[in-house]
Amino acid sequence: MTDQTEAAVTRPREADPVDERGSLLPDGLQRRRQALAKRPALDLAYRIAVGVVGTAVLIVGIVLIPYPGPGWLIVFAGLGILATEFTWAHRLLRFARAKYDAFADWLKVQHWSVQLLFGLFTFAVVVATLWILGALELAAGWVGIDWSWLASPLF
Repeated sequence: MTDQTEAAVTRPREADPVDERGSLLPDGLQRRRQALAKRPALDLAYRIAVGVVGTAVLIVGIVLIPYPGPGWLIVFAGLGILATEFTWAHRLLRFARAKYDAFADWLKVQHWSVQLLFGLFTFAVVVATLWILGALELAAGWVGIDWSWLASPLF
């Protein structure tokens, strides 16, 4: 082993501030969470409920990412809900926020043509999804347009 590899293997893991369940919660809620942790059946039910709700919010956020609006905010909210109980979710939340911020910073310094291409790509994803879901045909029907190519290939 090299010195660098040995250092990586023997380096102690840094203490994570979220290793304790519910440590991301405000003090009042954290005290209630600790009281629940003393009762195994309630603790398990609470963790399952947080997992289900957090996962549902996360999935909705992922679906909404390409659309104008709070897609990423909802993703981070879902991860935040999961992070109140699960250390892996807290680490994933920190990683995802760092990558999101890095991408946003990178995009800001790019030439206007790269920013325009990114905007056009996002627009194309939104329009394609609306077409696939049949929303374009629905909206066209409101104004009396009946073009067959607006019909969804799925519905």
